[in-house]
Amino acid sequence: MNARIAALIAGALVLVLDVVTKQWVTDTYPLYSTRELLGDGLRLTHIHNAGAAFGLFQGSRWPLVSISVIAVLAVSYLLFTRARRHSVALPLGLILGGALGNLIDRIRLGRVVDFLDIGYGDWRWPVFNVADAAVTVAVIWLAVVLVFGEGKKRGDLESSSDGRGGGDAPGPPPAATPS
Repeated sequence: MNARIAALIAGALVLVLDVVTKQWVTDTYPLYSTRELLGDGLRLTHIHNAGAAFGLFQGSRWPLVSISVIAVLAVSYLLFTRARRHSVALPLGLILGGALGNLIDRIRLGRVVDFLDIGYGDWRWPVFNVADAAVTVAVIWLAVVLVFGEGKKRGDLESSSDGRGGGDAPGPPPAATPS
């Protein structure tokens, strides 16, 4: 399957899962309620976040919407013009789906619905949602691929000389280095 098509499918799955789970939490649990799912390690805690990651920039709805739109456009540009292989296209698709999920909340509600609460005892990670998890996993995946993976050797994220971006065909083999 074409890397870009696979990325769009992955992004669409993240978006649908994010929207459905947020709606389910909103319809099922009162705001600020907590329910243990796997003991204290994984809880469902229904909160609203009017800011960004870790609760930063609270009440900055339209600046955050603007930043989110720019991020969606930038990731879309990279996906459609530069991502040549599944190893880069798939995480870009996950980022796109997650960014769109939170953007929908920001535009529609002025805040993001968060509900996944992990930790132990008094140590808790900030509450997050499916979109946040997808973006976090994708950014780590992309960093690993670009720093250590095939992208370092073969140019997973680059444009072709004709300006249309990379296709699915592999590029020329790397030049031999003298020993």
